[in-house]
Amino acid sequence: MTSEDNFKQRVYAVVAQIPRGRVMTYGQIAALVGSPRAARIVGGVAHYGDPNLPWQRVVNKRGGLATGYPGGQAAHKTHLESEGIVVSDDYKVDVLKLLWQPLHSLL
Repeated sequence: MTSEDNFKQRVYAVVAQIPRGRVMTYGQIAALVGSPRAARIVGGVAHYGDPNLPWQRVVNKRGGLATGYPGGQAAHKTHLESEGIVVSDDYKVDVLKLLWQPLHSLL
């Protein structure tokens, strides 16, 4: 397994555990998998990654929804709202209120 594949698998492991109704940021996930400066790479993994994972629960550090989400920000909003998450008209969530902080190591 390459280091790139290992990174992707670690990202998948974190995203798979984000609970319904909560969010994590790209940077937070990057830090948890050991690469705190790799938020954009996590975004790439999200964009091209396993569609069966709850990518709707991943937002940017300001709570902004992804423009590259399948169906755009409107679809991202719809998926989050289906979990009971309030999304503003400018496609943001209250990241301070909704941020999930795992209590133990996820990996």
